[in-house]
This record gives sequence, structure tokens and C-alpha cells, in this order.
Amino acid sequence: MNKRIQELASGLFPRLQEIRRHLHTYPELSFQEVATAAFIARELDRLDIPYTSGVAGTGIVALIAGNNPTKRCIALRADMDALPIQEANEVPYRSKHDGCMHACGHDAHTTCLLGAAAILKELRASFEGTIKLIFQPGEEKSPGGASMMIAEGVLTNPAPEAIFGLHVYPQLPAGTVGFKPGQYMASADELYITIRGQGGHAALPQQTIDPIAITAVIITALQQVVSRKSNPLLPTVLTFGKISGGHTTNVIPEAVTLEGTLRTLDETWRAEAITHIKQITTHIAEAYGARADIHIPAGYPCLNNHPQLTENARQWAAEFLGADLVYDLDLRMGAEDFSFYTQQIPGCFFRIGTNTDGKHNCAPVHNAHFDIDERALVTGAGMMAWLAIKCMETKAPYTLK
Repeated sequence: MNKRIQELASGLFPRLQEIRRHLHTYPELSFQEVATAAFIARELDRLDIPYTSGVAGTGIVALIAGNNPTKRCIALRADMDALPIQEANEVPYRSKHDGCMHACGHDAHTTCLLGAAAILKELRASFEGTIKLIFQPGEEKSPGGASMMIAEGVLTNPAPEAIFGLHVYPQLPAGTVGFKPGQYMASADELYITIRGQGGHAALPQQTIDPIAITAVIITALQQVVSRKSNPLLPTVLTFGKISGGHTTNVIPEAVTLEGTLRTLDETWRAEAITHIKQITTHIAEAYGARADIHIPAGYPCLNNHPQLTENARQWAAEFLGADLVYDLDLRMGAEDFSFYTQQIPGCFFRIGTNTDGKHNCAPVHNAHFDIDERALVTGAGMMAWLAIKCMETKAPYTLK
């Protein structure tokens, strides 16, 4: 089976390259993936794989039934949205949509899942059960397409026992994969704060309540949530990436807005940190006579890979690729809405290497120069198919706890 999947994946390379380049050329932002979903639907039609479209807006759920299809179900997931970034690459498949780019590799993820679908359809007589394919919208934008698809029943009818997802990883060379059992990625909450003061002439500050000066105090004070409120052994990141306020040099504005992110690796501390942020911000604003409007919508939870499932997946990957092409990953403060799935069922979120030789295709994700060595598509498609079949063959089902 190992060799057969590798042969099928290698044979698909020209088509995988075509699919990925099409998706890269025509990216769509979160929850706007209409043309992307239509393209995926056409591919599934071509493969004669039944599917349901319009899940959580633009999401698609497909089913590949093997022998005895009700025996068990394993899910594979790929995200399909792009980022609001102007592409800087000069390549034939450069984005044709200004200000929109697949800078996080979701075009590759979708391509790998379509490749896995083709492989699994070909091998459907070789496994028992059903494999559920989840093409998910809106990973890059809160509340996350995963939470929305779950709310619409993606983990039911049939209910998968486990789920796998992959992500590009420019730190590793194409042809390799990486795994991290247990705790892997951080939670992510978006912070929206408005400090409302009283504007006026810059030469008469005593007649104003200066929201710019107050905001400066708040930003400095909030850094102590990390340095003095949190356990120093617990990774925490609090970053403000956007400040807006004011019009000109001699006017004190009415308000200043802040936008930022809080990331941590502990759900209990996450809730405590949000409380500290609200209290500190409110009290400082009030002390200076201002008012703070604070909005912190529920973001992505911490991503925890199921320990046994992920350890098994790492061993299966070594069997598929060779142990020297399987790497151990470190903790990451980045976030992923795949974490919503892993709260519900056992999950394994792994990485596929995408650089060429340590010198080319090394730009990080969310960067205007990001690109991949497309040979990684063969690895990703083959690995997803292989993991699904190996997991299907596991005698005892995995439990979340």
C-alpha cells in the first residue's frame, strides 16, 4: 500500500501543480471563497466523489466510502482562504487579485487534499469505512471557519473518530514532514480597545483629556500582564499591531483605537489574562478622566495534538517516507482554528516542508514573497491519504481524553 500511494501521488504531480497554480492565481479572502469552492466542486465532480457545498457559507464536505462504509470514519481537513497581502513574487502564477495572496499556503493545503481524494478514490476497495474530506473557509479570520463548520454539523453524519490537517512549513525542505504530539500551538484572541477622551487645541492641554497620552500609559502598563502577572514558565505574547488616532500636529483628538493580539498556551491563564487586560485598561482610563471601550471576541483555543494519534502518525510517516525525513517540531505561538476540531475529537495537525534547498522558497508565511517548492504537494497528498488509511486500520478507536 505504501508503494502504491507513493506511485499514485507522484503520478498526480502535473495535475497537483496545475491545481495549486490556479488557486494561487485566483485567491479569495476569508468567507469569500466562492470561486475557490466552485473549482473544488468541479474537481470532486471529475473524481465522481459526492459532496455537500455551502457549509458555513463556502465550505465543502465530501465523502469517500470504502468497503463496509459505516464501520468507522476518519476526517481530513484543508483550509482554502487567502490573506490581504499584495504579492511581490514575479512568477507566471502570480495573484491576479490585487491586495490578495495565498501567503499562508492554503492553496497548497487544498491541492494536497484534492490529491489525497484522488488517491483514496482509487484505493477505496482497499479500506473499510468512510473518509470525510473537509474543505474549510475562513481560517484566517475570527471566529474561524472551523467553529462555524462544527456548528453546522461537520463532525456528524458520519462522525469521524479522528481528524488530520496539514500546513506548509518553509523551515523544512520539500519532501519532509514534522510532528509535535500534545501541546503545539497557542490560543489567539483579538483585542480592540478605544480610549475616549476630550479633544481640543494642543496648546491648551489643560482643557482636554488627551487619549494619546493615556493610551501610551495603557500600552506600557499592559506589558506587565506578561512580565508580572503571568507565570514566567508559561509562554505568553501580548502585541499591539495597530494604533489609530489624531488628525494633525496641533489638535488633541477625541479618541484613540488600539488593535492587538493575546496568545498563550494555557486556557485558564488565557481567561485570567483577558480579565487583567480589561481591568488595567479600564482603571487607567478612568484615573485620567477618560473612558475605555474594550472588545475581545472569543478567539481560537490552544491547539493540542492527540498524543497517541500523533505519535502513531509520526511512526506511520517514517514508514511512508523514511525516518530521516520526519522531524520533531517545537511549540509555536502561532494559532490555528484546527484547534476547534481537536477540542471535539482526537486530531493531528502536522507540517510539510516546502523550501527547496535551505536557500530558495524560504520566505516565511504571511510574507509577500512566500512561495513553495511544489514537490511538497506530492508529499502532502500522499501523506494525507496514507495517514487516513493507516488510522482506519487501527484496531482500537482513539478517545479524546
